[in-house]
Amino acid sequence: MDKHIFRWSYWLGIVSLVIAVVWRALNGLGLGSASLQIRGESVYSMSFYKASLLLFVAAIASANYARFKSQRP
Repeated sequence: MDKHIFRWSYWLGIVSLVIAVVWRALNGLGLGSASLQIRGESVYSMSFYKASLLLFVAAIASANYARFKSQRP
């Protein structure tokens, strides 16, 4: 189970980071809008960036937990 959490959080973090970078690049070139309106709330590229950081931290924590659990006698 720990390996699945690690794998999914890592790849979702990569996808979120790619979305944030592409969105930011399009905004820098003036091709995209700065925010996306979803049900009255604004979603910015920084939201995806922060989500990727959170998912990377979860991936690191689950990998370290699995390693710690496997080293116990």
